[in-house]
Amino acid sequence: MSRPRSASVFAPLVSSAAASSSCSLTTSLKSVLPLAAGLVLAFTVWLQPGTANADTKVGIIDVQRAVASTEDGLRAQATLKKLFDNRQQELNKKQTDLQRQREDLDKQAKALPKDALTKRVDDWQKQMMDLQAVFLEYNKELEKKQKELTDPVFEKILQIVKRIATSENIDVVLDKATVAFVRTDLDLTDKAIQIYNGGGGTTSGPAPKK
Repeated sequence: MSRPRSASVFAPLVSSAAASSSCSLTTSLKSVLPLAAGLVLAFTVWLQPGTANADTKVGIIDVQRAVASTEDGLRAQATLKKLFDNRQQELNKKQTDLQRQREDLDKQAKALPKDALTKRVDDWQKQMMDLQAVFLEYNKELEKKQKELTDPVFEKILQIVKRIATSENIDVVLDKATVAFVRTDLDLTDKAIQIYNGGGGTTSGPAPKK
């Protein structure tokens, strides 16, 4: 049984676009919250010069949680979430409109001349490509804003960790994300957060704008 003309004309043109038509920023938001995911150092957060022996004193810091749990980090999350929600609403509105257009084309395909149908399908596909471009643009915008808001917090946390390590004679501080197990008494995360929120981030600037 042959397929209707509407399917043979419409489907091939939209299949590639429809496959990626769900322009959701959810994945991007998960990478933004917690905020410091892209800022975690690969292995050693702090290493005192000339320390590499059996008596080395080790500390642990959960960099991601530390950055996200500071007052500045929490404000940054709120700012990013507001930006995310606004951008996602724009994408959802346009995506809904494109879905409605596609349904209308499916219904009208048999009645439209081939040239008119092809023109409308081409226009639909162009709009879909434009939406994908906007989606990528918004992702870049979120990443840029994330870096703008979290880099200063990360740098302050790093300085606090260095001060703690120096005052407590800790030779090496590792990022918790890089180790399989750690004793809770070695974890400096809560202490770093408390120092930060207590004004220990000495280079603190104005709070991120909402």
